[in-house]
Amino acid sequence: MKRVAVTGVGVLSPLGHSGPAVFEAARTGCSAIRRLDAPFACRLVNALAATVQFEGSDHFEPAKLRILDRMSQFAIVAANRALADSSIDLTVLDRDRAGVFVGTGMGASHTLDDGYRILYGENSDRIKPLTVLMAMHNAAAAWIGMENQLRGPNLTYSTACSSSAVAIGEAWLRVAHGELELAIAGGAEAPLSLGSLLAWASLHTLASEDPNDVSASCKPFARNRSGMVLGEGAAMLVLESWDRAVDRGAVIHGEIIGYGVAMDVGHIARPSVAGQAAAIRAALRAARLDISEVDAINAHGTGTQANDGVETAAIKSVFGVHAKRIPISATKALHGHLLGASGALECVLSLWAMQNRVALPTMHLHLSDPECDLDYVANVAREGLPIRTMLSNSFAFGGTDAVLAMRAAV
Repeated sequence: MKRVAVTGVGVLSPLGHSGPAVFEAARTGCSAIRRLDAPFACRLVNALAATVQFEGSDHFEPAKLRILDRMSQFAIVAANRALADSSIDLTVLDRDRAGVFVGTGMGASHTLDDGYRILYGENSDRIKPLTVLMAMHNAAAAWIGMENQLRGPNLTYSTACSSSAVAIGEAWLRVAHGELELAIAGGAEAPLSLGSLLAWASLHTLASEDPNDVSASCKPFARNRSGMVLGEGAAMLVLESWDRAVDRGAVIHGEIIGYGVAMDVGHIARPSVAGQAAAIRAALRAARLDISEVDAINAHGTGTQANDGVETAAIKSVFGVHAKRIPISATKALHGHLLGASGALECVLSLWAMQNRVALPTMHLHLSDPECDLDYVANVAREGLPIRTMLSNSFAFGGTDAVLAMRAAV
């Protein structure tokens, strides 16, 4: 198998619009969680969200904008930024061997909400003519492929909160096995519509507003955690073989070295230790890493009662006594849960953490939970660490658990 380099990164996130900006915000504990500023916010019990400062009209002509859901807008802009960052010359690329791999959990929730409003709220028999083309989950990947004339695999993964981690992992496999020269891989999500937020609220998984500091409402691994806060955005990577990247003098941000995916088989919405542990072990096998060689972990860390204790137990199950020696970061406390895009954003954060030898902080962790007793890098970043390899966990409703293994560029 070939080594796979990350040579391009494009980000649109609540914490910023570039890898360095997102990393710096996370390193300093700058939370993007706020009260949602939307006309329908008064209909929500806890109107919290992590939003992206973004105007589609700054990036697309009006005619194009009318056929793009917000999720697709995010994905296209992030992909374009990743390609620009990679400095790839598409004119010399074998476009039959270049693919697009996109993950999204909720898809075009704004388009669907708008259609339902017209259909039921206005009792109309007509909705927008291009609703199908806007709402289909593969719209974002299709546009990225068409705009760049990439004729290789164009694939969309929808495995809830692990979607973009699966997309990156599947792209890694294609490049590592020599099937592709290049892949654009990542995820996008725009779930901050009324229908989506009410649906998530009905599951009792969303955080209550912190009475002292709204931005501290998501508290992964803390005893007083009350749930997650939804976020929006996109993150895309350009993957290519290490040798190809070196030959063309590319700047290499890091290396994907393994990917593991496994299935929880107990309950569609309840995580299991066995499923999460199986995914971690699969990533270690693919990366040919011993447990002692893992220097840090970016946890799934949603801040829900169900996930955080199970994830702690899964890490212990795999690493044994070594588990307590591994610094673990949960950055959703700051950027919220981007659902299908979270894995890609957290992959970017992990790449920059390794570059800068920093374990990012798990913010708002002031009350320890006896069930969550590992080293969660509470509240303050840990600088100057010998972090060379990292895992990034992405676990999901529906039970598809995915883990990416990464190495610093050396």
